[in-house]
Amino acid sequence: MNRLLAICCLSILFLASPSLAQQPPPKPDTSRGDKMLADYFAAETKKLQDACLADIKTLDDWKSKRGEYRRQLLEMLGLDPLPEKTDLKPTITGKIEHDDFIVEKLHFQSRPGLYVTGNLYLPKKIDPEKPLPTILYVCGHSRVLGKNGKTPMGAKAGYQHHGAWYAKNGYACLTIDTLQLGEIEGIHHGTHRYGMWWWLNRGYTPAGVEAWNCVRALDYLETRPEADRTRFGVTGRSGGGAYSWWIAAIDDRIQVAVPTAGITDLQNHVVDGCVEGHCDCMFMVNTYRWDYPQVAALLAPRPLLISNTDSDGIFPLDGVVRTFDKVRRIYRLFDSEKKGTSNDIALNISPGPHKDTQELNTHEFRWFNHYLKHDDSPIDSRAPKYFEPEQLKVFDKLPDDQINTKIHETFVAKSAVPPVPADKAAWEALRNEWLKSLHQKSFRDSTLAITLHTADPDPFGPRNADEVGSAEGDGIRLSVYDCGWGIQPRLFIVHRIGLKKADLKVLTVVDQPGWEELLETLRAGFDSDLLNEPPGPSNAEAWGATRRMLEKNAWVMMYVAPRGIGVTAWDQSERKQVQNRRRFYLLGQTLDRESVWDVTSAIGCATSIPNWKDAPLWLQSRQSMAGITLYAALFEPNIKIARLDLHDLPKTHRDGPYFLNVERFLDMPQALAMAAQRSKIVLYQDDDTGWEYPQSVAKALNWPPNQIQIRRKPTKE
Repeated sequence: MNRLLAICCLSILFLASPSLAQQPPPKPDTSRGDKMLADYFAAETKKLQDACLADIKTLDDWKSKRGEYRRQLLEMLGLDPLPEKTDLKPTITGKIEHDDFIVEKLHFQSRPGLYVTGNLYLPKKIDPEKPLPTILYVCGHSRVLGKNGKTPMGAKAGYQHHGAWYAKNGYACLTIDTLQLGEIEGIHHGTHRYGMWWWLNRGYTPAGVEAWNCVRALDYLETRPEADRTRFGVTGRSGGGAYSWWIAAIDDRIQVAVPTAGITDLQNHVVDGCVEGHCDCMFMVNTYRWDYPQVAALLAPRPLLISNTDSDGIFPLDGVVRTFDKVRRIYRLFDSEKKGTSNDIALNISPGPHKDTQELNTHEFRWFNHYLKHDDSPIDSRAPKYFEPEQLKVFDKLPDDQINTKIHETFVAKSAVPPVPADKAAWEALRNEWLKSLHQKSFRDSTLAITLHTADPDPFGPRNADEVGSAEGDGIRLSVYDCGWGIQPRLFIVHRIGLKKADLKVLTVVDQPGWEELLETLRAGFDSDLLNEPPGPSNAEAWGATRRMLEKNAWVMMYVAPRGIGVTAWDQSERKQVQNRRRFYLLGQTLDRESVWDVTSAIGCATSIPNWKDAPLWLQSRQSMAGITLYAALFEPNIKIARLDLHDLPKTHRDGPYFLNVERFLDMPQALAMAAQRSKIVLYQDDDTGWEYPQSVAKALNWPPNQIQIRRKPTKE
């Protein structure tokens, strides 16, 4: 076979000539994909829901696992290992006096340049021999602007009434701003709003920043003589409710907790869609595939009041109750020790929407009085706001060395490029470590990380190809197969009629533009319902080139569009596209991760067809989908993939594809080096750079010449 001719011809359908369509393609019917996606999310959510705390039967079970669970949570917050506790550099910038209390305006640095602004509320009269029960109040998402309507005052101004109540009633209370809505505004909405999907690669979530700021807030409070370090409590509402969970779960200095409107389970978030109302600070990177009661259980047996309103649209009552029931079971395991009882956990449901209501405040105050002051006397629960926002502002001028606005770049470190291994043994050790990390941190609980193409009673388990149908036209045969699991992409196969033995089979993994090009090409050759699309434009030029190629060569051309594209496309609105990707993330997956599985399923389907089983297999794709194809080849242990043709493969995972935590241990050049050990790789791009590492590995290990090739794309006139 003339391989140079093959290179040119194989790209005809993949890099088709510009579409002849003069109008946008018709709106696709997404009903099939919408149902498959909904069924998939429901099935995956139930798996995690059923597994949550199911292995905890006794108190000994809990005690033996709690330490590892906490470590896992720290890792999922980007805090394992814990960062160095650097100098807080606490600074008090001013004070305000009320008749009953004072407010110190202060800031500290939880990391160098990561500023936390806050207000410390203290009673006016404090016995130096009797330090006070102390509350860390973590704010929710309250945007408070100055009188000019522009200058951020910090969320602490919106929640000032809590700190005031505590100070008037004999507590110290430190109220701290959030990253997103503090005086220095960072970002909580990386995936929700700004398309920063690379956060997933880095294992970064702003929940980790909020948790770390709380840890350092406790460190600061321990330096204050007014605060009794044996009587620390935490509370907050909405986002502050979530941060209350994080700090109480990871730090035993918190003795009592009242998270308010800050937690519900995966069923609410994923199946019912509550994720759409939340920013990224509400979620850990779910590497270990937890449901949220597992976070809450880490507080046991410390006193815990879960507080919520009954008509909260983003923390629905049913999910809050399910969470409470699962956590209460863990608390009840401590009854036999008589050190904690089931009475130390309670559920407070008050009437109202997602709002900071008086009823919620009353129960919050009484809970802390009971456990931190041993006082059950009636209280005055009125908590008015006493100050103008400007009075509580910490900074007159924001510090020049702040990193709040870019903390997402450095909070979780990206792995360094490793040295080129000196020999085969060093390479195998490095490669095995990377694969282990991928299995455990990026593809955990995925069939890819266990074994491929084996029998599985799970209805979403692997499957062979199921033929949907076939059509013939112009001497060419089109066959269509369903493959995959749950969400079933379709494999399209074209070859000349009568072909008994193939010299080569090529699987092209198409992205959305590639799918549209494929449809236009096939419409010119086949008038068939197999395309499962409404009528649209056709490309006779591309079809003619394809037909001539297949008539001349004993080749089989195959095409698959991973989930969300083509016949499995779901709701195409931008909002749903974003939020569905976030649903995968909450399940400890990513859309790209599951797309890798779709490609390996297509490979299995393609090679299960007897006629073409022995023909060499090539894969090709472009841009981010090329990265998905690369990983599919890397994870395919049983089928020989002779060659990968990758067009404009991203040189870093920051540009896709997106897999949880992957940049914590490798980047795209290292993945390419692993794949190149088994498959020849041809890269098509505008320059010769970006792949020095795998090229050096190939040279050091004496791999065959041209195992990794870079071919410059033709310059456009």
